Formats: sequence, structure tokens, C-alpha cells
Amino acid sequence: MRIFADIAELKRALAAGDTALGASDWVTVDQAMIDRFAEATGDFQWIHVDVARAKASPFGTTIAHGWLTLSLLARLSNETYRVERLAARLNYGANKVRFPAPVPSGSRLRAHFKLLAVDDVPQGARLTSEATVERAGSDKPVCVAELVGILIPAP
Repeated sequence: MRIFADIAELKRALAAGDTALGASDWVTVDQAMIDRFAEATGDFQWIHVDVARAKASPFGTTIAHGWLTLSLLARLSNETYRVERLAARLNYGANKVRFPAPVPSGSRLRAHFKLLAVDDVPQGARLTSEATVERAGSDKPVCVAELVGILIPAP
């Protein structure tokens, strides 16, 4: 876990070229997680939830929703780095998101985070980072995303 004392320290790291925020712990994306995501989103496309039918697919098993992989970045970033002295850290969106490879059920994933920008905004700072999600045993990432968040300093 990399910890920054405040937004100013985060800016100093960027200015010094110290952009590696670190890597998360591994998380297993199992069928139960995929099914819960399908329930939450209403996306029951068979490749995600029909285990029997998916055995005959090119993947040989179900695969996670791309949006599930993306949504895990909130958890994985919280495990990787933190900025102290904040009143709030808000998701502002993503500039780019790609899913270069599938996530078969049972896959182990972890994310590597890189600091791209810290820009002043009226509320505090806009943090832009890059997340690359790897799957154990694969050379190709399963997700690459440019994430944007708003950091609101504590009073």
C-alpha cells in the first residue's frame, strides 16, 4: 500500500517522475461473483451465466462481464494506494477503457496503477491514473483503463 500524506505529496511525486502507484493484491473472479454482477446489472448474457452452454464456447467456460472487471478497479485501487487528508475521493469517470482479453471464470486478477496527472479543480484536485489489469498465466492484459477521480481535501 502506497500512502501519500495529502494532495501536495501526490503532486510532488508526479513532478519527480515517481508515477508507479503500485500493484494490488490478487482477486479471484469466480462464477458466484459473475452471477452476483449479472443480478446487479440485469446482464444475463449466456456467455457469463450459462455454465453448460459456455463449455462449448471458444473459451470453454463462462467469462466475466467487461464491466465487472472495470468495476473491480475501485476495490483494487483502494488496496494499492491512498491519499490522506481527504474529505472525499469521487469517481469522475474514465477517458479510455479497453478489454483486450477475456476473463474466464476462476481467473486471478490484479491491477497495476500509474499516476498520469494531478490537476487543480475548484473542489480540490482531479487525479488521472492508468490501470492495467493482468490475469495470472496470461501475457495479455484483460483491461486497460484511464481513470479520473476528484480528490476533495479535508477542511
